Amino acid sequence: MLNVNGPKYKLCDGMTRRSALQIGGLALGGLSLPQILQAEQSQGIRNNKKGVIMIFLPGGPPHQDMWDIKTDAPAEIRGEFSPIDTNVPGIQIGEMFPRIAQIADKCAFVRSIVGATGSHHAFQCLTGNSDRQQPPGGWPSMGSVLSHVYGSRDPAVPAFVGLSPKTRHAPWGDPGQPGFLGVAHAPFQPHGDGREDMTLNGISVDRLSDRKNVLASLDNFRRTADASGMMDGMDAFSEQAFGILTSSKLADALDVEKEPVHIRDRYGRGSAKLQSDGGPKLLDNFLVARRLIEAGVRCVSLCFSRWDWHGGNFKRGREDMPMLDQALSALVEDLEQRGMLDDISVVCWGEFGRTPKINSNGGRDHWPRVSCAFLAGGGMRTGQVIGATNRLGEYAADRPVHFQEVFATLYHQLGINIDELTLNDLQGRPRYLIDHNIHRPMRELV
Repeated sequence: MLNVNGPKYKLCDGMTRRSALQIGGLALGGLSLPQILQAEQSQGIRNNKKGVIMIFLPGGPPHQDMWDIKTDAPAEIRGEFSPIDTNVPGIQIGEMFPRIAQIADKCAFVRSIVGATGSHHAFQCLTGNSDRQQPPGGWPSMGSVLSHVYGSRDPAVPAFVGLSPKTRHAPWGDPGQPGFLGVAHAPFQPHGDGREDMTLNGISVDRLSDRKNVLASLDNFRRTADASGMMDGMDAFSEQAFGILTSSKLADALDVEKEPVHIRDRYGRGSAKLQSDGGPKLLDNFLVARRLIEAGVRCVSLCFSRWDWHGGNFKRGREDMPMLDQALSALVEDLEQRGMLDDISVVCWGEFGRTPKINSNGGRDHWPRVSCAFLAGGGMRTGQVIGATNRLGEYAADRPVHFQEVFATLYHQLGINIDELTLNDLQGRPRYLIDHNIHRPMRELV
């Protein structure tokens, strides 16, 4: 197993993280690809086109500077941004999002997300569950659930791809975890130097074929001693594994240079420059996500920038929000133009909101009492605002929406019945994906 270290960065807890990618076993915990494919097939791969793109805004984006501008609040709370009209009468959002304002009919803005634990962690945004008192093995990410239930739509690509940098402690760039579903359903992580693994690090197909022939000879020897016939059953999975390694489909999907220039320009080029206190602003990942979904991936998770703005909130907002506006609006429009928006759900949010009162450094601090979310696609009823905070943006004054309600909605739109489906934890106990007796799909959207 090869560990490839990436850049260091910090969050406000003061801990330094270093991104690291494990190359080997296709970055899936070391499990052999034939085993992964066999596990996938055992669950039954379905041919529906449903999928989801999960965009995490690490650090906690400021809800009152994005979708919930507080024009009637005092200056120390209201901040510097003004509301603008959208293409839906009566709906206004922050002025830093003019492109999204023009496609508001295709979006739903949730202003009343509740239930945050207050931790710098993508866990709730990827699983819908708290990271406290987890079942044996831990809760699986939505991508892992889709991998387990549906599998990929194409055997040449994985079901779940995590574009977020993998980190040791994963406080902000967590690509998602398989939990009790096991490493067979962990996200494939092709980011950074790991992309070289997609092209076999320069090893020719002929050389790989030679290795395949050697392995086949060993398998033939083992088969003569195998009375159960199991070895014969592994042939098909080995062929699929070889097909993925030698196919260019996944590598092609990751290569945004294959897109027309005007499409790349529409998404925005962003910047790969590391900030002193954050991660790279990779707008390319929004386009890569669409390409991966189009190639047959079920779930793509990614993160954009770093939103832990204890100081310089409005300066940072003027830098990052226009980039998010461009890439997110481009993604929604691109999916629609390709006839994919009804099948592909998009969710964009962070782990918590920010304090109503602006601090002495011109920033906003952690505020887990309420936050916001952006939803689009997946056949949901869009063009609406759901929920409201009070005049100061302190708490959900109307229609509080729990993280699990959003997940219940996404699962519903993905064709998964949260009242019937259970998955066994590591002790064999069946677990529902959502506390379905309390949290239901959002009636406004389904």
